[in-house]
Amino acid sequence: MNIPRVKICGITNLQDALHAVRCGADALGFVFYERSSRCVTPDQVATIIAGLPPLVTTVGLFVNQASEDVGRIAANCGLDILQLHGDESPEACQALAPYRVIKAFRLRDAGTLDAMPLYPVSGVLLDAWVPDQFGGTGHRCDWGLASQVAQKQPTILAGGLDPDCVADAVRTVQPYAVDVSSGVERAPGIKDPDKVAAFIHNAKCAAV
Repeated sequence: MNIPRVKICGITNLQDALHAVRCGADALGFVFYERSSRCVTPDQVATIIAGLPPLVTTVGLFVNQASEDVGRIAANCGLDILQLHGDESPEACQALAPYRVIKAFRLRDAGTLDAMPLYPVSGVLLDAWVPDQFGGTGHRCDWGLASQVAQKQPTILAGGLDPDCVADAVRTVQPYAVDVSSGVERAPGIKDPDKVAAFIHNAKCAAV
């Protein structure tokens, strides 16, 4: 079993970003969805990214936003990867080249898997299905379905993960990476340092 990468999402300040990196986070996620309690502005993200050490992957999360706007924000902030977390089409993903794209899917049932091969993306992120909510809900997705996807393509497991369950999730699904936001917070957008450290440790040690 490979050691999974870890993405800490919903970063809103440099202090939380640097702590996550010190604890071994491979990637940091920034939410540009205005209806999210973790939403940040391009100026905020540009400032945070400017303060990061090298070799940290930065990911921008967008929901049903015009490709032109996504590309402009990515360039202005210095984002490495774009995560599309809404109802975007395969064509919308392709329009963002040469950026690498992660397409998020909310696993409602086995039928959700049928659309995945149509997307020309670097990997998929699997989250829980909650009506009218695009992630960050704290609900767990179906690990059985997720494990089927992980056998076929790079898969980032999200949805309801926290320090207590992430090791079981890694062993069950064997994902390429795990992604957490609300599961390591003490308030929306404010990370709990101890939870962040425990999550990263437990995720990476589960595969050893």
